[in-house]
Amino acid sequence: MEKFDVIIIGAGQAGNPLSSAFAEAGKRTALIEEKYVGGTCINYGCTPTKTMIASAEVAYMARRSEDYGVHLEDVRVDLKQVRQRKEAVVTSFRGGSKQRIVAAGVNLIYGKAMFTGNNSLEVTTPKGETITLTAETIIINAGGRPSLPNIAGLREVPYLDSTSIMELEDVPEHLVIIGGGYIALEFGQMFRRFGSQVTILQYSSQLLDREDEDVAAEMRKILEEDGIGVYLNAKTTVVSQTGDQGITLQVTTPEGEIKIKGSHLLLAAGRIPNTDGLGLDKTAVLVDESGFIQVNDRLETNVSGIYAAGDIKGGPAFTHIAYDDFRILKANILENGNLTTEDRMVPYALFTDPQLGRVGMSENEARAKGLEILVAKMPMNYVARAIETEHTRGFIKAVVDVTSKQILGAAVLGMEGGEVMAMLQIAMMGKLPYTALRDGIFAHPTLAEALNNLFASIP
Repeated sequence: MEKFDVIIIGAGQAGNPLSSAFAEAGKRTALIEEKYVGGTCINYGCTPTKTMIASAEVAYMARRSEDYGVHLEDVRVDLKQVRQRKEAVVTSFRGGSKQRIVAAGVNLIYGKAMFTGNNSLEVTTPKGETITLTAETIIINAGGRPSLPNIAGLREVPYLDSTSIMELEDVPEHLVIIGGGYIALEFGQMFRRFGSQVTILQYSSQLLDREDEDVAAEMRKILEEDGIGVYLNAKTTVVSQTGDQGITLQVTTPEGEIKIKGSHLLLAAGRIPNTDGLGLDKTAVLVDESGFIQVNDRLETNVSGIYAAGDIKGGPAFTHIAYDDFRILKANILENGNLTTEDRMVPYALFTDPQLGRVGMSENEARAKGLEILVAKMPMNYVARAIETEHTRGFIKAVVDVTSKQILGAAVLGMEGGEVMAMLQIAMMGKLPYTALRDGIFAHPTLAEALNNLFASIP
Protein backbone atom coordinates (compact mmCIF):
# COMPACT_ATOMS: atom_id res chain seq x y z
CA MET A 1 0.00 0.00 0.00
CA GLU A 2 1.44 3.32 -1.10
CA LYS A 3 0.78 6.21 1.26
CA PHE A 4 0.07 9.78 0.14
CA ASP A 5 -0.89 12.94 1.97
CA VAL A 6 -3.62 13.69 -0.58
CA ILE A 7 -5.38 11.61 -3.24
CA ILE A 8 -7.55 13.28 -5.87
CA ILE A 9 -9.84 11.21 -8.07
CA GLY A 10 -10.40 12.89 -11.43
CA ALA A 11 -8.21 15.35 -13.35
CA GLY A 12 -10.98 17.86 -14.01
CA GLN A 13 -11.22 21.60 -13.48
CA ALA A 14 -11.09 21.26 -9.69
CA GLY A 15 -8.78 18.24 -9.46
CA ASN A 16 -6.04 19.60 -11.72
CA PRO A 17 -5.27 22.87 -9.91
CA LEU A 18 -5.84 21.23 -6.52
CA SER A 19 -3.24 18.56 -7.23
CA SER A 20 -0.70 21.20 -8.24
CA ALA A 21 -1.48 23.35 -5.20
CA PHE A 22 -1.02 20.45 -2.78
CA ALA A 23 2.17 19.25 -4.46
CA GLU A 24 3.67 22.74 -4.48
CA ALA A 25 2.81 23.02 -0.78
CA GLY A 26 5.00 19.98 -0.10
CA LYS A 27 2.20 17.42 0.16
CA ARG A 28 2.77 14.02 -1.46
CA THR A 29 -0.11 14.06 -3.92
CA ALA A 30 -1.61 11.44 -6.23
CA LEU A 31 -3.97 12.42 -9.02
CA ILE A 32 -5.89 9.48 -10.49
CA GLU A 33 -7.38 9.86 -13.97
CA GLU A 34 -9.18 7.12 -15.87
CA LYS A 35 -8.60 8.46 -19.38
CA TYR A 36 -7.73 12.09 -20.19
CA VAL A 37 -6.35 14.96 -18.14
CA GLY A 38 -8.62 18.01 -18.26
CA GLY A 39 -11.98 16.52 -17.35
CA THR A 40 -15.24 17.02 -19.20
CA CYS A 41 -14.54 20.67 -20.05
CA ILE A 42 -11.40 20.17 -22.10
CA ASN A 43 -12.15 16.75 -23.54
CA TYR A 44 -15.90 16.52 -24.09
CA GLY A 45 -17.52 19.83 -23.14
CA CYS A 46 -16.52 23.48 -23.41
CA THR A 47 -13.37 23.23 -25.51
CA PRO A 48 -14.49 20.86 -28.29
CA THR A 49 -18.06 22.15 -28.55
CA LYS A 50 -17.13 25.82 -28.71
CA THR A 51 -14.44 25.02 -31.28
CA MET A 52 -17.04 23.30 -33.46
CA ILE A 53 -19.59 26.08 -32.86
CA ALA A 54 -17.02 28.52 -34.24
CA SER A 55 -16.87 26.47 -37.45
CA ALA A 56 -20.67 26.43 -37.63
CA GLU A 57 -20.78 30.22 -37.21
CA VAL A 58 -18.36 30.67 -40.11
CA ALA A 59 -20.62 28.50 -42.30
CA TYR A 60 -23.67 30.50 -41.23
CA MET A 61 -22.02 33.85 -41.92
CA ALA A 62 -20.71 32.61 -45.27
CA ARG A 63 -24.26 31.75 -46.32
CA ARG A 64 -25.40 35.19 -45.08
CA SER A 65 -22.62 37.00 -46.90
CA GLU A 66 -24.96 38.61 -49.43
CA ASP A 67 -26.71 40.41 -46.54
CA TYR A 68 -23.43 42.32 -46.18
CA GLY A 69 -22.88 42.87 -49.89
CA VAL A 70 -20.32 40.09 -50.16
CA HIS A 71 -20.95 37.33 -52.71
CA LEU A 72 -19.53 33.85 -52.18
CA GLU A 73 -20.00 30.63 -54.10
CA ASP A 74 -19.94 26.96 -53.14
CA VAL A 75 -20.17 27.17 -49.34
CA ARG A 76 -19.40 23.62 -48.23
CA VAL A 77 -18.82 22.06 -44.79
CA ASP A 78 -16.15 19.37 -44.44
CA LEU A 79 -17.06 17.78 -41.12
CA LYS A 80 -13.86 15.70 -41.09
CA GLN A 81 -11.82 18.92 -41.20
CA VAL A 82 -14.03 20.49 -38.52
CA ARG A 83 -13.37 17.48 -36.33
CA GLN A 84 -9.62 17.60 -37.00
CA ARG A 85 -9.52 21.25 -35.96
CA LYS A 86 -11.46 20.40 -32.82
CA GLU A 87 -9.06 17.55 -31.99
CA ALA A 88 -6.03 19.79 -32.45
CA VAL A 89 -7.38 22.35 -29.97
CA VAL A 90 -8.39 19.67 -27.45
CA THR A 91 -5.01 17.93 -27.68
CA SER A 92 -3.23 21.24 -27.11
CA PHE A 93 -5.31 22.10 -24.04
CA ARG A 94 -5.00 18.58 -22.66
CA GLY A 95 -1.22 18.59 -23.10
CA GLY A 96 -0.87 21.94 -21.39
CA SER A 97 -2.88 20.74 -18.40
CA LYS A 98 -0.78 17.59 -18.04
CA GLN A 99 2.46 19.53 -18.35
CA ARG A 100 1.51 21.87 -15.49
CA ILE A 101 0.57 18.95 -13.23
CA VAL A 102 3.77 17.02 -13.83
CA ALA A 103 5.89 20.17 -13.41
CA ALA A 104 4.31 20.72 -9.99
CA GLY A 105 5.47 17.30 -8.82
CA VAL A 106 2.12 15.52 -8.83
CA ASN A 107 2.07 11.71 -9.07
CA LEU A 108 -0.27 11.31 -12.06
CA ILE A 109 -1.70 7.78 -12.15
CA TYR A 110 -3.85 6.56 -15.02
CA GLY A 111 -6.48 4.00 -14.08
CA LYS A 112 -9.89 3.35 -12.57
CA ALA A 113 -10.15 4.12 -8.86
CA MET A 114 -12.40 2.28 -6.40
CA PHE A 115 -12.65 2.80 -2.67
CA THR A 116 -11.80 -0.13 -0.41
CA GLY A 117 -12.41 1.88 2.75
CA ASN A 118 -12.77 5.46 3.93
CA ASN A 119 -9.05 6.17 3.44
CA SER A 120 -7.99 3.54 0.89
CA LEU A 121 -8.33 2.98 -2.84
CA GLU A 122 -7.49 0.40 -5.45
CA VAL A 123 -6.53 1.65 -8.91
CA THR A 124 -6.72 -0.68 -11.89
CA THR A 125 -4.31 0.57 -14.54
CA PRO A 126 -4.84 0.29 -18.31
CA LYS A 127 -2.46 -2.72 -18.24
CA GLY A 128 -4.65 -4.50 -15.70
CA GLU A 129 -2.31 -3.97 -12.77
CA THR A 130 -3.69 -3.07 -9.35
CA ILE A 131 -2.22 -0.32 -7.19
CA THR A 132 -3.34 0.19 -3.59
CA LEU A 133 -3.23 3.74 -2.19
CA THR A 134 -4.10 5.39 1.09
CA ALA A 135 -4.38 9.01 2.31
CA GLU A 136 -5.95 10.97 5.11
CA THR A 137 -7.33 13.49 2.60
CA ILE A 138 -9.25 12.31 -0.47
CA ILE A 139 -11.00 14.61 -2.92
CA ILE A 140 -13.51 13.19 -5.40
CA ASN A 141 -13.68 15.11 -8.70
CA ALA A 142 -14.88 12.28 -10.93
CA GLY A 143 -17.54 14.28 -12.83
CA GLY A 144 -20.56 12.96 -14.69
CA ARG A 145 -21.73 11.50 -17.99
CA PRO A 146 -24.76 11.71 -20.30
CA SER A 147 -27.86 10.01 -18.94
CA LEU A 148 -29.90 7.46 -20.86
CA PRO A 149 -33.66 8.19 -20.87
CA ASN A 150 -36.06 5.34 -20.17
CA ILE A 151 -37.58 5.00 -23.65
CA ALA A 152 -38.76 1.72 -25.15
CA GLY A 153 -36.44 0.45 -27.88
CA LEU A 154 -33.70 3.00 -27.18
CA ARG A 155 -31.00 0.44 -26.44
CA GLU A 156 -31.67 -1.29 -29.74
CA VAL A 157 -30.96 1.74 -31.96
CA PRO A 158 -27.69 3.57 -32.74
CA TYR A 159 -28.01 6.75 -30.70
CA LEU A 160 -25.53 9.58 -30.14
CA ASP A 161 -24.65 11.50 -26.99
CA SER A 162 -22.82 14.79 -26.46
CA THR A 163 -19.46 13.02 -26.82
CA SER A 164 -20.01 10.66 -29.74
CA ILE A 165 -21.79 13.24 -31.91
CA MET A 166 -18.53 15.21 -32.16
CA GLU A 167 -16.86 12.22 -33.81
CA LEU A 168 -19.17 12.11 -36.85
CA GLU A 169 -17.37 12.38 -40.16
CA ASP A 170 -20.41 13.33 -42.23
CA VAL A 171 -23.16 15.88 -41.66
CA PRO A 172 -26.40 14.10 -40.64
CA GLU A 173 -29.29 14.39 -43.06
CA HIS A 174 -31.85 14.79 -40.27
CA LEU A 175 -30.72 15.07 -36.63
CA VAL A 176 -33.45 14.46 -34.04
CA ILE A 177 -32.62 15.65 -30.52
CA ILE A 178 -34.32 14.54 -27.31
CA GLY A 179 -33.91 17.37 -24.80
CA GLY A 180 -34.31 21.13 -24.65
CA GLY A 181 -31.42 22.35 -22.50
CA TYR A 182 -28.00 23.83 -23.22
CA ILE A 183 -26.53 20.75 -24.88
CA ALA A 184 -29.56 20.21 -27.11
CA LEU A 185 -29.71 23.82 -28.29
CA GLU A 186 -26.00 24.25 -28.93
CA PHE A 187 -25.73 21.05 -30.95
CA GLY A 188 -29.06 21.66 -32.67
CA GLN A 189 -28.09 25.06 -34.00
CA MET A 190 -24.55 23.88 -34.80
CA PHE A 191 -25.68 21.01 -37.01
CA ARG A 192 -28.40 23.09 -38.61
CA ARG A 193 -25.64 25.48 -39.69
CA PHE A 194 -23.55 22.57 -40.92
CA GLY A 195 -26.50 21.67 -43.17
CA SER A 196 -28.62 19.15 -41.26
CA GLN A 197 -32.36 19.20 -40.87
CA VAL A 198 -32.86 19.40 -37.10
CA THR A 199 -35.82 18.55 -34.87
CA ILE A 200 -35.82 19.17 -31.10
CA LEU A 201 -38.19 17.22 -28.82
CA GLN A 202 -38.57 18.86 -25.41
CA TYR A 203 -40.50 17.01 -22.69
CA SER A 204 -41.62 20.13 -20.80
CA SER A 205 -43.63 23.21 -21.77
CA GLN A 206 -40.63 25.40 -22.67
CA LEU A 207 -37.02 25.21 -23.73
CA LEU A 208 -34.44 26.00 -21.02
CA ASP A 209 -36.57 25.06 -18.01
CA ARG A 210 -34.71 27.32 -15.56
CA GLU A 211 -35.24 30.50 -17.56
CA ASP A 212 -38.11 33.00 -17.56
CA GLU A 213 -40.86 32.27 -20.05
CA ASP A 214 -40.02 35.26 -22.25
CA VAL A 215 -36.38 34.17 -22.54
CA ALA A 216 -37.38 30.62 -23.48
CA ALA A 217 -39.97 31.84 -25.98
CA GLU A 218 -37.48 34.16 -27.65
CA MET A 219 -34.94 31.34 -27.89
CA ARG A 220 -37.53 29.11 -29.54
CA LYS A 221 -38.38 31.87 -32.00
CA ILE A 222 -34.70 32.27 -32.91
CA LEU A 223 -34.20 28.54 -33.46
CA GLU A 224 -37.31 28.28 -35.59
CA GLU A 225 -36.12 31.25 -37.66
CA ASP A 226 -33.00 29.18 -38.31
CA GLY A 227 -35.18 26.36 -39.63
CA ILE A 228 -35.12 24.10 -36.58
CA GLY A 229 -38.29 22.21 -35.72
CA VAL A 230 -39.20 22.52 -32.02
CA TYR A 231 -41.84 20.40 -30.28
CA LEU A 232 -42.78 21.22 -26.68
CA ASN A 233 -44.59 18.91 -24.25
CA ALA A 234 -43.28 16.14 -26.49
CA LYS A 235 -42.80 12.75 -24.83
CA THR A 236 -40.92 10.16 -26.86
CA THR A 237 -42.45 6.77 -26.04
CA VAL A 238 -40.90 4.36 -28.54
CA VAL A 239 -37.75 4.42 -30.69
CA SER A 240 -37.08 1.98 -33.51
CA GLN A 241 -34.65 1.55 -36.37
CA THR A 242 -35.87 2.14 -39.90
CA GLY A 243 -33.90 0.29 -42.52
CA ASP A 244 -30.12 0.33 -42.23
CA GLN A 245 -29.69 3.88 -40.93
CA GLY A 246 -32.94 5.67 -40.21
CA ILE A 247 -34.54 6.03 -36.78
CA THR A 248 -38.27 6.45 -36.10
CA LEU A 249 -39.57 8.05 -32.91
CA GLN A 250 -43.13 7.76 -31.68
CA VAL A 251 -43.93 10.96 -29.83
CA THR A 252 -46.90 12.04 -27.72
CA THR A 253 -47.71 15.75 -28.16
CA PRO A 254 -50.62 17.98 -27.09
CA GLU A 255 -51.96 17.56 -30.64
CA GLY A 256 -51.79 13.76 -30.45
CA GLU A 257 -49.41 10.98 -31.44
CA ILE A 258 -46.90 11.71 -34.19
CA LYS A 259 -44.03 9.83 -35.81
CA ILE A 260 -40.74 11.53 -36.59
CA LYS A 261 -38.12 9.92 -38.80
CA GLY A 262 -34.49 10.96 -38.68
CA SER A 263 -31.11 9.77 -39.84
CA HIS A 264 -29.44 10.34 -36.45
CA LEU A 265 -30.66 10.58 -32.84
CA LEU A 266 -28.93 12.72 -30.17
CA LEU A 267 -29.76 12.16 -26.51
CA ALA A 268 -29.41 15.44 -24.61
CA ALA A 269 -31.73 14.91 -21.66
CA GLY A 270 -29.39 15.46 -18.76
CA ARG A 271 -26.31 14.00 -17.07
CA ILE A 272 -25.71 11.64 -14.16
CA PRO A 273 -22.79 11.51 -11.67
CA ASN A 274 -19.96 8.99 -11.98
CA THR A 275 -20.48 7.67 -8.46
CA ASP A 276 -21.73 4.21 -9.39
CA GLY A 277 -18.26 2.92 -10.26
CA LEU A 278 -16.34 4.36 -7.30
CA GLY A 279 -17.09 1.67 -4.71
CA LEU A 280 -18.62 4.20 -2.33
CA ASP A 281 -20.51 1.34 -0.69
CA LYS A 282 -17.15 0.44 0.89
CA THR A 283 -17.20 3.84 2.62
CA ALA A 284 -19.65 5.75 4.79
CA VAL A 285 -19.98 8.56 2.23
CA LEU A 286 -23.61 9.55 1.64
CA VAL A 287 -25.13 10.12 -1.79
CA ASP A 288 -28.60 11.41 -2.64
CA GLU A 289 -31.33 9.56 -4.55
CA SER A 290 -29.78 10.62 -7.87
CA GLY A 291 -26.31 9.41 -6.93
CA PHE A 292 -24.74 12.82 -6.25
CA ILE A 293 -22.33 12.98 -3.31
CA GLN A 294 -23.75 14.97 -0.43
CA VAL A 295 -21.54 17.79 0.81
CA ASN A 296 -21.90 20.79 3.08
CA ASP A 297 -21.11 24.38 2.08
CA ARG A 298 -17.40 23.69 2.63
CA LEU A 299 -17.55 20.75 0.18
CA GLU A 300 -17.03 18.25 3.02
CA THR A 301 -18.78 14.89 2.92
CA ASN A 302 -20.11 13.26 6.07
CA VAL A 303 -16.78 11.39 6.35
CA SER A 304 -13.90 13.37 7.81
CA GLY A 305 -11.11 13.88 5.27
CA ILE A 306 -13.24 13.12 2.18
CA TYR A 307 -14.38 16.00 0.00
CA ALA A 308 -16.21 16.29 -3.33
CA ALA A 309 -15.86 18.93 -6.04
CA GLY A 310 -17.32 19.64 -9.45
CA ASP A 311 -20.28 17.96 -11.12
CA ILE A 312 -20.23 14.81 -8.97
CA LYS A 313 -21.64 16.68 -5.98
CA GLY A 314 -24.66 18.08 -7.84
CA GLY A 315 -25.62 21.73 -8.13
CA PRO A 316 -24.64 23.96 -11.05
CA ALA A 317 -22.62 21.84 -13.52
CA PHE A 318 -20.30 24.49 -14.91
CA THR A 319 -16.53 24.54 -15.33
CA HIS A 320 -16.20 27.83 -13.48
CA ILE A 321 -18.10 26.39 -10.50
CA ALA A 322 -15.69 23.44 -10.35
CA TYR A 323 -12.82 25.93 -10.44
CA ASP A 324 -14.40 27.88 -7.58
CA ASP A 325 -14.66 24.57 -5.68
CA PHE A 326 -10.87 24.37 -6.12
CA ARG A 327 -10.48 27.84 -4.59
CA ILE A 328 -12.61 26.89 -1.59
CA LEU A 329 -10.81 23.61 -0.91
CA LYS A 330 -7.36 25.12 -1.41
CA ALA A 331 -8.09 27.97 1.00
CA ASN A 332 -9.74 25.79 3.64
CA ILE A 333 -7.40 22.78 3.63
CA LEU A 334 -4.06 24.41 2.86
CA GLU A 335 -4.52 27.90 4.25
CA ASN A 336 -6.83 27.30 7.23
CA GLY A 337 -9.48 29.45 5.55
CA ASN A 338 -13.23 29.46 5.95
CA LEU A 339 -14.63 29.84 2.46
CA THR A 340 -18.04 28.40 1.62
CA THR A 341 -20.39 27.98 -1.32
CA GLU A 342 -23.09 29.97 0.44
CA ASP A 343 -24.51 32.80 -1.69
CA ARG A 344 -21.84 32.48 -4.37
CA MET A 345 -22.75 34.05 -7.68
CA VAL A 346 -23.39 31.55 -10.49
CA PRO A 347 -23.01 33.12 -13.93
CA TYR A 348 -23.34 31.01 -17.06
CA ALA A 349 -23.52 31.36 -20.81
CA LEU A 350 -25.25 29.35 -23.52
CA PHE A 351 -23.26 29.52 -26.75
CA THR A 352 -26.06 29.58 -29.23
CA ASP A 353 -26.20 32.50 -31.67
CA PRO A 354 -27.16 34.82 -30.14
CA GLN A 355 -25.62 33.82 -26.84
CA LEU A 356 -27.59 33.70 -23.61
CA GLY A 357 -25.68 35.10 -20.64
CA ARG A 358 -27.32 34.70 -17.21
CA VAL A 359 -26.42 35.75 -13.70
CA GLY A 360 -28.26 36.18 -10.43
CA MET A 361 -32.02 35.97 -9.99
CA SER A 362 -34.45 35.59 -12.83
CA GLU A 363 -37.65 37.62 -12.77
CA ASN A 364 -39.57 34.49 -11.75
CA GLU A 365 -37.20 33.79 -8.86
CA ALA A 366 -37.34 37.35 -7.59
CA ARG A 367 -41.15 37.42 -7.65
CA ALA A 368 -41.31 34.00 -5.96
CA LYS A 369 -39.24 35.47 -3.10
CA GLY A 370 -41.76 38.30 -2.78
CA LEU A 371 -39.22 40.97 -3.62
CA GLU A 372 -40.28 44.40 -4.84
CA ILE A 373 -38.58 44.70 -8.19
CA LEU A 374 -38.35 46.67 -11.38
CA VAL A 375 -37.65 44.94 -14.69
CA ALA A 376 -35.59 46.67 -17.37
CA LYS A 377 -35.94 45.13 -20.81
CA MET A 378 -34.72 46.23 -24.22
CA PRO A 379 -34.60 44.47 -27.61
CA MET A 380 -31.23 44.08 -29.31
CA ASN A 381 -32.53 45.94 -32.36
CA TYR A 382 -32.27 49.10 -30.21
CA VAL A 383 -28.49 48.60 -29.92
CA ALA A 384 -26.39 50.47 -32.48
CA ARG A 385 -23.56 47.94 -32.51
CA ALA A 386 -25.99 45.08 -33.08
CA ILE A 387 -27.68 46.94 -35.94
CA GLU A 388 -24.36 47.75 -37.61
CA THR A 389 -23.27 44.11 -37.53
CA GLU A 390 -26.74 42.67 -38.30
CA HIS A 391 -26.98 40.72 -35.05
CA THR A 392 -30.24 42.16 -33.75
CA ARG A 393 -32.02 39.06 -32.44
CA GLY A 394 -32.89 38.77 -28.77
CA PHE A 395 -33.08 41.20 -25.85
CA ILE A 396 -31.41 42.33 -22.63
CA LYS A 397 -33.31 42.02 -19.36
CA ALA A 398 -32.31 43.02 -15.84
CA VAL A 399 -34.06 42.70 -12.49
CA VAL A 400 -33.55 45.57 -10.04
CA ASP A 401 -34.43 45.88 -6.36
CA VAL A 402 -36.73 48.88 -5.86
CA THR A 403 -35.30 49.96 -2.50
CA SER A 404 -31.55 49.43 -2.90
CA LYS A 405 -31.53 50.06 -6.70
CA GLN A 406 -29.05 47.21 -7.00
CA ILE A 407 -29.16 44.70 -9.84
CA LEU A 408 -30.44 41.32 -8.65
CA GLY A 409 -29.94 39.43 -11.89
CA ALA A 410 -29.85 39.64 -15.65
CA ALA A 411 -30.47 37.68 -18.83
CA VAL A 412 -28.71 38.81 -21.99
CA LEU A 413 -30.00 36.96 -25.04
CA GLY A 414 -28.11 38.79 -27.72
CA MET A 415 -24.84 39.42 -29.51
CA GLU A 416 -21.96 38.46 -27.17
CA GLY A 417 -24.52 37.88 -24.43
CA GLY A 418 -21.97 36.23 -22.14
CA GLU A 419 -19.65 39.23 -22.26
CA VAL A 420 -22.44 41.77 -21.69
CA MET A 421 -23.71 39.65 -18.81
CA ALA A 422 -20.24 39.76 -17.25
CA MET A 423 -20.38 43.58 -17.19
CA LEU A 424 -23.63 43.39 -15.27
CA GLN A 425 -22.12 40.77 -12.96
CA ILE A 426 -19.19 43.04 -12.16
CA ALA A 427 -21.64 45.79 -11.22
CA MET A 428 -23.44 43.32 -8.97
CA MET A 429 -20.19 42.25 -7.35
CA GLY A 430 -19.35 45.90 -6.68
CA LYS A 431 -22.89 46.53 -5.37
CA LEU A 432 -23.37 49.41 -7.79
CA PRO A 433 -26.87 50.82 -8.19
CA TYR A 434 -28.33 50.45 -11.67
CA THR A 435 -28.13 54.23 -12.02
CA ALA A 436 -24.32 53.97 -12.22
CA LEU A 437 -24.70 52.03 -15.47
CA ARG A 438 -27.54 54.21 -16.68
CA ASP A 439 -25.42 57.34 -16.29
CA GLY A 440 -21.98 55.90 -17.07
CA ILE A 441 -20.01 56.89 -20.17
CA PHE A 442 -19.22 53.93 -22.45
CA ALA A 443 -17.40 54.07 -25.76
CA HIS A 444 -19.52 54.34 -28.89
CA PRO A 445 -20.36 52.15 -30.71
CA THR A 446 -19.95 49.27 -28.27
CA LEU A 447 -22.34 46.77 -26.77
CA ALA A 448 -21.58 48.20 -23.33
CA GLU A 449 -23.41 51.45 -24.11
CA ALA A 450 -26.62 49.43 -24.43
CA LEU A 451 -26.65 49.46 -20.62
CA ASN A 452 -27.31 53.24 -20.72
CA ASN A 453 -30.56 52.78 -22.59
CA LEU A 454 -31.51 49.56 -20.81
CA PHE A 455 -31.60 51.20 -17.41
CA ALA A 456 -33.02 54.45 -18.75
CA SER A 457 -36.18 52.45 -19.40
CA ILE A 458 -36.99 52.31 -15.66
CA PRO A 459 -37.48 55.20 -13.21
